[in-house]
Amino acid sequence: MHLKSVAELARGLAAGEYSSVELTRHFLARIRERDGTYNSFITVCETQALADAEAADQRRAAGEARQWTGIPFAHKDLFCTRGIKTTCGSRMLENFVPPYDSTVAEKLRDAGAVCLGKTNMDEFAMGSSNENSYFGAVRNPWGENRVPGGSSGGSAAAVAARLAPIATGTDTGGSIRQPAAFCGLTGLKPTYGRISRYGMVAFASSLDQAGPIAQNAEDAALMMNVLAGFDPRDSTSIDRTVPDYTATLGEPLKGLRIGLPEEYFSDKLDSTMGDAITRAIAELEKLGATVKNIRLPHTDLAIPAYYVIAPAEASTNLSRFDGVRYGHRCDAPESLEDLYTRSRAEGFGPEVRRRILIGTYALSAGFFDAYYLKAQKVRNLIQQDYVKAFEEVDVIASPTAPSAAFPLGSKSKDPVTMYLEDLYTISVNLAGLPAISLPGGAIEGLPVGLQLVGDYFSEDKLLNVAHQFQQATDWHQRTPANLD
Repeated sequence: MHLKSVAELARGLAAGEYSSVELTRHFLARIRERDGTYNSFITVCETQALADAEAADQRRAAGEARQWTGIPFAHKDLFCTRGIKTTCGSRMLENFVPPYDSTVAEKLRDAGAVCLGKTNMDEFAMGSSNENSYFGAVRNPWGENRVPGGSSGGSAAAVAARLAPIATGTDTGGSIRQPAAFCGLTGLKPTYGRISRYGMVAFASSLDQAGPIAQNAEDAALMMNVLAGFDPRDSTSIDRTVPDYTATLGEPLKGLRIGLPEEYFSDKLDSTMGDAITRAIAELEKLGATVKNIRLPHTDLAIPAYYVIAPAEASTNLSRFDGVRYGHRCDAPESLEDLYTRSRAEGFGPEVRRRILIGTYALSAGFFDAYYLKAQKVRNLIQQDYVKAFEEVDVIASPTAPSAAFPLGSKSKDPVTMYLEDLYTISVNLAGLPAISLPGGAIEGLPVGLQLVGDYFSEDKLLNVAHQFQQATDWHQRTPANLD
């Protein structure tokens, strides 16, 4: 059962081949037996999951089942879940049990899906390798000495190891797409505002966006049908009609215009990665697409701008975690200042502390105009690059990451090298655009991600292009060698 996609599992449940309780027990058993290797879960909700599965079976028996009724899934551990710990991968929230559901959790609960547990992640979603969690690093099922990508690495590892058929993730600078690429999965970062951020612990509020990490584009479309839509509780949510994302998966690609940014395909691109992506794009050409070279002239400014804007927003969002209002409190403080200082020093890990310091500096009096305001002006230039590009093409293709999954510990001591892992993904978040990563090849047996970026609210088009590619190739069907 664990090798089936969500679409296949839904058909099996509808045909009575197995019950939701049997399905849920199967995945829980796999988590118990195998997650000691991957460390992809922080919390496993065994009792609640079985109760929800039993309720789903009762609804099915009563003729009230829908497509997601009884389907197991996993949540990234920054979506608030009523009665279930939400740690954000941090000691600061180690024992936080929310009294309410995030909108994402609420929608999946209302759809009848069964939450298996909460997945490991870089602390407060800060990282590109999932080595920054208070609960330990996550290991990639494609190579246990390699990173799964971050910050949604736990979700990606869980789906790649088939410990869950699908998972939620969040993407602030590539945190859905990069782990999806490293783990041979399909990950969609929707248009900013397409999915509600209510109840999602914030890292950088103008960049964070929730989305699915799935085995294939069809499953991602199914989850988008549940998650997308306006939420009056989120002031950044967009009030716009939501299409049926599965309805357009069969559309042909004839006439599709694919843009190849010169800045992404320069001699700086690793040749093996370039060859793999070129072959993937050639497959799309066989399906009827045409290719055109384009320019995104402010690409080189994306990472510097991001690493001013994101830490600045993080420094304000995380100021509430002070041991008084929220979060970990130190033992026996000697004064109020000691309480604040030690609580935050003990609660936050080194990467979070680094970004808080950078952000606080960028926002401080005397430096705001020089750093934060200038970064926001650069952000506008990057957005205008995309506006001009989409006058010429329908989607923009690139690698998702500069390399395949790298060894654990190989970049963790060099933050700047680690930040460059987001080279191809960060500008999409600055512009608020949708983008998808899908398995597009392999380098030395490790998956390679093909990234497709679309215009605003073109998630249906991106999913269709990915689905058509997956009908013509089998990269998305390949699994880690030790998977059974």
